[in-house]
Formats: sequence, structure tokens, C-alpha cells
Amino acid sequence: MRRIAFVAVLALCLASLALAKKESDVDRLQIGVKHKPEKCDRLTKPGDTVHVHYRGKLTDGTEFDSSFNRDEPFSFTLGQGMVIKGWDHGLLNMCVGEKRKLKIPSSMGYGERGSPPKIPGGATLIFDTELVKIE
Repeated sequence: MRRIAFVAVLALCLASLALAKKESDVDRLQIGVKHKPEKCDRLTKPGDTVHVHYRGKLTDGTEFDSSFNRDEPFSFTLGQGMVIKGWDHGLLNMCVGEKRKLKIPSSMGYGERGSPPKIPGGATLIFDTELVKIE
């Protein structure tokens, strides 16, 4: 009987730890600056071509994409609707070498339809980003 109780308590503790590591959904864009270079000659603005390294995850920690794994940054024109809204807004006024963590609500990501098979509908997206270059 004591063994069953111990196993039950252990299972509850492990489940609590798993849930504690899960990030929560957000309803607005959250931008966290993780590193800002001492010198910044230029900030990103709409119309700039930016080169960004990123790692994208779901709130449960599942990684769905990463430019780091491909060893090549992703390039696009900022503010032109070429990427999800969370990126167009979350990468503005950034310096080369700056690192940001973006928590993007579904409404600024892939919405209710998601991007199957890796991103479910209604998903909050978490991106660790690093600005490599501005053109």
C-alpha cells in the first residue's frame, strides 16, 4: 500500500514539473531583449532586408524550425507582410548582434488554422532570434 502511495506521489510530482516547464499562451506580442550590443550603428526599420537566425518552439518546448540547424540565417524584407505579423513587429528597431525572445500570440502567427503538421491551430509561438545583418 505504501509503495502505491509513493508511486502516485512521484507521478504527481513529475507531472507538476512537466507542466511547470511549459510556457504559457499569450494574447499580445511580448518582446524580450536577451542581448544588446554595446554599439549600434543602425536600427531595423520597415523596408530593410534583414538576415535573422532563429529557433521556433511551441509553448510545450517542441521545436518546429531552426535556421541555426541549417547554419544559414533567414532573409526577408521587414514590414512587407512576407512573414508572420509577430516577426514584422517584433524585429523592428533591432541592432545587428541583438538577440530577442519573441512570444507571439496566435493572432500574430498562424491563427486558428495553424501550419500543419508542426504548428497546431491557435498556437502561441516562441522564437529565439538573433539579427545577423541589415541591408
